[in-house]
Amino acid sequence: MEKKIEFAPNVMLIDASYLDRVGRDMANHFSPIVNRQLPKADLASLLECLALDAGVVLGENTVQVILIYDSSEKHMSFCTPSDLEKELNNVAFKSQLGEFSIYSFQPSDMATCEELFNEALMLAGESKDVRRVIAVADEDAYREKTHTVLNKIKGKDNVTLFGMNPPSGEASYSFEMLGFAILQALGIKADEL
Repeated sequence: MEKKIEFAPNVMLIDASYLDRVGRDMANHFSPIVNRQLPKADLASLLECLALDAGVVLGENTVQVILIYDSSEKHMSFCTPSDLEKELNNVAFKSQLGEFSIYSFQPSDMATCEELFNEALMLAGESKDVRRVIAVADEDAYREKTHTVLNKIKGKDNVTLFGMNPPSGEASYSFEMLGFAILQALGIKADEL
């Protein structure tokens, strides 16, 4: 019997280990530039920034956030909340953009983060329920595979990949800089730079 995964109209798939690595690096880099100790990033603000940058407009939207993480990295150190098992699984928050439902998953012993991420991305892309796909993939580890999966997604209102480096080849999806949303969530203002 085929198991149906229920997706929301807006699906945000995030490699939490990659997001944490980029967030830590940016906090360490920009703290001396703005000449102050940066607070931990507010994860809710970061998710809202990503959604806005991907074209979600104010309203009663439903955004499903799926965090994929490695079992050795159960905490994100640059943001709050940070515990992927206890604080960031099967929880939700409401904002002016709508309701964000957050779920976190780690691969089983038979799969890798890359395989789980790209499989979930493919399933979201094939789902008739999903109108918008937002992805934050580990561009250092599996950029080409994700690029291939994203280019196969058709019939959506919007497909957006967030990263630090634009895709090198032709892309049928949008690309946005992840760094801008992280800077916003860290509380760095444009006039400080």
